[in-house]
Amino acid sequence: MVNIKENETLKNLGKRLKNARLEINDPQKEFAFRIGVSIPTLYKMEQGNPSVSIGTWMKALSMLGKLDDFDKLIAPNESLFERYDALEKTKNRQRVRKQK
Repeated sequence: MVNIKENETLKNLGKRLKNARLEINDPQKEFAFRIGVSIPTLYKMEQGNPSVSIGTWMKALSMLGKLDDFDKLIAPNESLFERYDALEKTKNRQRVRKQK
């Protein structure tokens, strides 16, 4: 069972999916076929129904060129120490100039 906030989030995700599909002028029938689902399943996705599998969402995002967005959902925490070390390494590098 999903709570109100989760339900709202799913509905917003479904709206964004529908808008992305419409932006590429892809009818429901064709988009559903391309991601390997029935039209009713695609409709459920666009309505924010929580019963659609995560694999189906991944396929849809892949078709829209948005799979990298999915990968950022629970991104690993960035180490500030590693970021600092990388910054220090680039600061200490000297540019080699071409001689004329």
